[in-house]
This record gives sequence, C-alpha cells and structure tokens, in this order.
Amino acid sequence: MGAMIVTDLEKRPLGMFTLQDLLRVNVRGISLDTPIGQIMSTQVITLPRQAPAWEAALAMTRHGVHYVLVVDGGRFLGVISGRDLFSLQRIGLAPLSTLLHEANSLEDLIQAAADIRSLAGTLVDQGVEAEQITNLISNLNDQLTLRIFQLECSAAECTDIEFCWMSLGSEGRYEQTLHTDQDNAIIFSDPQEGDCSALRRRLLPMARRINEILDRCGFPLCKGEVMASNPRWCLSCSEWKETFSTWIQRGDAPVLLNATIFFDFRALFGNATLVTELREWLNTYLKPHWLFFRKLTQNALANHPPLGWLHDFTLDGVGEQAHTLDLKVHGSAIFVDAARLFALAAGVAETPTVRRLRGAAAVWRQDEAATEAWIRAFELLQGLRLRHQRDQLRLGREPDNRINPRHLNDLDRRILKESLKQAKWLQEAMERNFQF
Repeated sequence: MGAMIVTDLEKRPLGMFTLQDLLRVNVRGISLDTPIGQIMSTQVITLPRQAPAWEAALAMTRHGVHYVLVVDGGRFLGVISGRDLFSLQRIGLAPLSTLLHEANSLEDLIQAAADIRSLAGTLVDQGVEAEQITNLISNLNDQLTLRIFQLECSAAECTDIEFCWMSLGSEGRYEQTLHTDQDNAIIFSDPQEGDCSALRRRLLPMARRINEILDRCGFPLCKGEVMASNPRWCLSCSEWKETFSTWIQRGDAPVLLNATIFFDFRALFGNATLVTELREWLNTYLKPHWLFFRKLTQNALANHPPLGWLHDFTLDGVGEQAHTLDLKVHGSAIFVDAARLFALAAGVAETPTVRRLRGAAAVWRQDEAATEAWIRAFELLQGLRLRHQRDQLRLGREPDNRINPRHLNDLDRRILKESLKQAKWLQEAMERNFQF
C-alpha cells in the first residue's frame, strides 16, 4: 500500500499518510508515538463516485498527486491511483506527472513533452473521447510550462512585478491536439509611477527565454508572433483594455480575424486576479456593443463548411495536399467561433468550446438537443483530427489537419459529412440571433 486515509468518526477524509510521510518520520527522527494527524499530508483531492475516471486523471495532473479519494456525500469510499488509471505501455500518468514536477534540465523537459504526445497517442488508440484527450494534453502542457517558469523565474530579474502569463487560442480553450504552436501573452499591473515601457523591458527577456524553451520542447514559435515575447502582447492592464476596446469599436474583418484568439485568454502563471479582472471588465464592456457581435458573426460566416450543393465535400489544397480539406479551419473552427460568439454575448466566462456552448445555451434558450448535437459534432471532428495526427507522427511526418475524405472508411466519411452539416446548422443559428 502506498497510502492510508485518515478520516473522522463520520468517515469524512481529513488527510492521507503516504510512504513519503513515513520516510519523513524516519529521516527527522519523529517519535512513533506522535499522533498521525500531526504528520499526515492534508492535501487530499476528492471526487464523487459518479465522476468519470478521466476527471481523476486531470486532478492528478493538475495537483501533482498520485491518489484521488472517492467520496459519497462527503463520506470516504475508496482510493484511485495513477496506476489504476493508466498502465499504458511504458508511460504512466504518475511517472509522467513526477517528471513534469521534478524536471531540472532542458533534456528532461523535452523528454516530458515527447512523453505527453506519446501518452496522447495511446489514448487515441484506446478510443478515449476527444474532449478528454485534448483536456488532458492541455493540462499536461500547462504543467510543463509551469515547470519552465519555476526554473526560469528564479533567474529572472522581474520577480517583484505583478504579472500573469496568459494562454490563448487552443491552449486557452484546453483544446490542444498533437500538433499545436504557441499562443500566449503577458498582462502586468499598471505602474504607480512612470510608464509601462520600463516594466515591459524587464519582462520581455524572460518571455523570450520561455518561448524559446517551449519551441525546443516541440511547440513551434507562432508564425503570427502571437507570443508573450512580442512587445505588442506584453501589456499592462490598462493597455489590454485599450487594445480590446479598439478591436471592439473598429470591428473590421482583418482586425477580427487576427484578434479572435485573444478572446480565449486564461491565466496560467502569476497573479491570476489580473486576468479575472480583465475578463470581468470585458464582459461588462461588450454588453452595449451589438454592432461588434454582428461583425463578429459576419466574420465567422465567411468560413463555410466544405459541403457542396449535394452535400458532397468541397476540396481544396495544392501539391501533395490536393483534393483535401482542412479539419481545423473549415471544421472545428466553425464550432469554436460560434461558441465564442454566443459565450461573449451571454457573458459566459468559460473558454472551452463545449462549456461555452452549454453555458450560452441556457442564456440564449437554445434547444438542448440541438446544442448537444453541435457538441457531439465538434467532438467527432476533434477525434478525426487526433487520429489523423497520430497516424502522421507514426509515419514520421509533420502532423497537420488536412485529410482526403476518400481515404476514410465509409463510417468515418459519413461521420464527417454529418458533423459538417451540424456546423452549417450552427451557423444558421448564429445568423438568426446576430444578423439584426
């Protein structure tokens, strides 16, 4: 046994006595007569018995623990461990989580990033749902980035600055696949004296090092330079508000096309209060700007599902990618854009597409069956992307999102076609609600 659970008389968990606690007793020479309550670990993570197993996996990854307690009405029922959840080839969640929390070199970080992709590929093989895989990938990548911060910030000369590293785009939505670049930014507190330039100059070298390390770990530098090391995206609170207000007031197509991923921001490292306050300000500021939502709708509707008049596929691409379609740009992105639009208009603070669709549905009184159909279609497209990228990686190819429908089996081809029909119907719902 690796752990013993300590409860009160009502069987409510109070703590956990682990092998590490026992070793600590031995090293420190603590008397064996000491009550266990004084030396147990009090950090316990609990889930109800009805929770799916993947939530336990996420909890272990997020908190860096190897055990999750199962409870019913607060009463202890049992323990689930990383070994119970993942006995996957050579990679288990527990050793991977340990590697992420204890990595001390660039080589360790690169190995951890490779193991994350390998674990994700194994989960695809086992038929795990796309939402669970992308959520797990994103959380593991979060832990990787946090470890980079822990190693880099100790050497940085900006520990006295109130700032927060923000994740954007697919990372901000917890929807990273096996192929993703970097999208990140920094927000920092407005200085009491002087301008923001001095603080920005101190933050940028650290941001550049972190972007470069992430690149070495397999997260390519963003071609559009949407990264924290770009001075345009290392801004103070007031500068971010001014930037968002400019986008919202202008609302022309090129601006919106480049700015939409910024609306998917979430806090990753640092003072998360800065990000929470920015989100609250944004939701309040957006309420009277209905012209912005109309233009956001027009921008989203310009991206059509690749279906012809007879609901056959509309293919594009050149060279080796001729007769293919892009599952991201002309597939899942349609759902992402619609969910963002509905959520922003409803004041929903969530960033994941599925949570946005469900959260906004209650506000917009969308038909529940239609909402769940949109969510299922989005998940099926994400699943096709993951399987395609897994196959490319195993062939030693650079993964992308382009597939030739003729290479799919009959069932997957039908799934793709029906999912794209749902994308079309979701766009029709957008048009009904925002083309006023």
